[in-house]
Order: sequence, then structure tokens, then C-alpha cells
Amino acid sequence: MLTQLSVHQLRNLQAVHIQPGQCNVFIGANGSGKTSLLESLYLLSRGKSFRHHQPKRYISHHAPHTTVYAKFANGNSMAIQKAQDASSIMRLDQQAVYVQSALTKQLPTLLIDPSSMDILEIGSGSRRQLLDWITFHVKPGFHPQWLSYQRLLKQRNALLKQSPKLSSYQLQELAAWDKGLANHAALITHYRQQAFEEWQPLFNSLIQQLLPDYAPFIQLKFSAGYNTEVALDELLQQRLAQDCQMGYTRIGCHRADVQVLWVEDEVARQQVAAFQETSSQNAGSKNIGQQDTQLKSSEPQTSESRLAPEQPYQEEQGFYDLEEVGLLGNVREQAANVLSRGEKKLLITALKLSQLPLLATVKQGEADSAVISEDEVMPLVLLDDIAAELDERALTILLKSLSQLSCQVFITSLEPKIMVEIGHYWPQAKMFHVKQGQVTEEAIN
Repeated sequence: MLTQLSVHQLRNLQAVHIQPGQCNVFIGANGSGKTSLLESLYLLSRGKSFRHHQPKRYISHHAPHTTVYAKFANGNSMAIQKAQDASSIMRLDQQAVYVQSALTKQLPTLLIDPSSMDILEIGSGSRRQLLDWITFHVKPGFHPQWLSYQRLLKQRNALLKQSPKLSSYQLQELAAWDKGLANHAALITHYRQQAFEEWQPLFNSLIQQLLPDYAPFIQLKFSAGYNTEVALDELLQQRLAQDCQMGYTRIGCHRADVQVLWVEDEVARQQVAAFQETSSQNAGSKNIGQQDTQLKSSEPQTSESRLAPEQPYQEEQGFYDLEEVGLLGNVREQAANVLSRGEKKLLITALKLSQLPLLATVKQGEADSAVISEDEVMPLVLLDDIAAELDERALTILLKSLSQLSCQVFITSLEPKIMVEIGHYWPQAKMFHVKQGQVTEEAIN
């Protein structure tokens, strides 16, 4: 468990030193620095802020860099220093590391904040990142394949943007990249499908607690981002002319999605389940069988590269369109269409928190070899403005469900009265008062 946290020159947090417990509540007015404390933990784990990607936006004014340091119960530690030019210095147990994934692997962090409340309505990127987060932690082979796929995709898109008409040499080069993309995509889809199948029943169980009245109607569906019955390189060659015209790659596992469906009757639920099972078989067996399952990444893991911004596309989603399985009318693509904002917050919370039991299983299996053992490092759950848009009943259900999971919790709230409810589930919870960037621990009456 994280037992010490030091933050320097992050927004208005000039020099903060606290000793967290299992549950930690930060109380203060808007603009006091509460969210910045969560931001520091997210930065340590993910190497970026959840508020702004540019370091100059969160590094304190006139400061050259920001530093976050954490120490754990067993004496191990990790730290990150982020400079104005976005360069990073990272350490794990006093040793320099050169990839952010090394810290991410050791300190899994889930964020639930107001900005994530539109994850159900916006493009697939945020939902795909949620699936990739848990796949990264539970499927060790996923990350190198993902890095290599991104590298090839970036090269392909750069070539497509050069000209709508490619030379014979460029076409040959593109064909080789497409073959590599297909190999990586098959394995990425395989790992995602496995992680999804392990995650789905945990989500179903948690949604029963958080939204019991709606649980029978809510169902997750994984979409691979392309027709997995055909090798991706074949599909890319078929769509090459359109891709050249658009200037980007329109299909592939970078278009994967996790859809949250509203299924209105039992027949439709059975149809969705059957469709999901068929998709799983296609992604998990046929496509993998076509590709070289022994392919290993040659990508040097020196950075966490990003995909180009998502571009709109339509017909590619047809491979997983509900019309194809005869469910239009029984299914709404987004369960968000029929839920209130407070209910959507509980649904999104269920999506994220239901991943934690998978982490516990994996970490326990790795306890002998992990740099920081499972007994002393728990996943972090960051809850920003916890009471926003939740009534008393929903808040009680959320806290009760969260208290049953193996995690370390960091919560922000405007009012100290939240401690009464939190104390029911974490009698040893710590309360910190935040004012103008100063953080002090206070006794709970």
C-alpha cells in the first residue's frame, strides 16, 4: 500500500507531503488543489495528466518541472519528474527506468471523475482505452503487439497522407506494412477478447449491485474494429483506394470498441449473447489460426506512442452493426440513451471498478516476481467530486461496493459531512483539508 506521497510544483501544490491510508478523503473548496492531488497520482502511474496532456499546463508557474514521489509499505518507491518540454525522468525502487509502462504496471490506477461521464456517448476511443488498460495488466503479450501495431499504423497513415496516388514502390511497402498490421491485429484482438471475457461477468455482478433494476437489460459487447472473418491485410488492400483518398486507415483494431447495450427482451438478450459468442470464436480461433502466433514485437520500448486522433467512419462499423443480427428495435446501441446522468455515473463506475478483481488475481500470481508485492501495493481508485450527481442511495451503494474491493482509495469532496458515510465502510479513513495548495491531515470527530 502507498504510505507516503510527495508532490512538488504541480499547479498550486508547491510542496506537499502526506501519509495516506487505505481510504483518503480530501476536503476543500473549488480551486483549492484537491483534484491536483489526484492528478499527481495519475501522472505517476500513467505519465500524463487526465486534465491536460501538455506539461506546461500543469507544472507550476515559472517552475522547470514537477515531481511526484511515492513510497510503499515495504520500502519500495517510485518517482516521476516531468519537464516543461514533456521529457520525463522515472525511477522505480531507486533505479532509472525508461518506459512509462514500468510504472504503470506496478501502480494500476483507475480514475472516476466528471470528465469521464461522457464515455458512453462519445467516440469509441475512451471505451477502447478502458479495455486496453485491463488487457495491458492481465495479458503480458498484449503491450508489445500494441506498440508495434501503432508504429506501423503511424507509418501507413503518413504514407496515405502524402498523395492520393501511390507509386509501385510505395504500394509494395504498404503491402508489407499491411501484413504486419494483420499479424499484430490478430494477436491484439485475441488478447482483448480474452480480457473482455474475463471482465464481462465481473461487470455483470457489479452492475447487479449498483443498478439492480436495470441489470437485466444492460449488456456489454466487444467489437474488434474490423471483420475478423477476413485477414486484416486483405481488408486493407480492398479499401486502399478509399484510404488514400481519406488520408488515414479506416479499419483495424485501432477502431475496436466496447459497446454498452440496452437489451429490452429476453429473446434479444439471447441473440446478442449468441452474436457475441460467434464474434469471439471468429476473433479467437480463425483469425489467430491465419496469423503467426509466434510473432514477437521488434519495437524498442522507449516510449508510449499514441495513435493519431480518431477519424469519423461509418460503413466499417457495419461489421458489428446491430441491424446485421436482426436486433434493431430490441437493442439501443448505447444504454446511456435510457439512463439518467446519475445512473450513467453508476454504470461507468461499474465498468471501471469491475476490472479490479482481475488485477488482484494477476498480481497474486506475480507476487513472487513483482518488484513491489501484492501485499503492499493495491490498485489506486481516484474518485473526484464523489457526491456529484449521485443521490444518497446511489452514493451508499457506490461506497459499499468499493469497500468490498481490494484497492486504495483517494476521494475528493467539497463537504466534510461525506466522512459520516465513508466512516461506515472505512472506520480508519483519513481526512485531509486542502486550502490554497496546502494539505493538512485532520482528526475525524
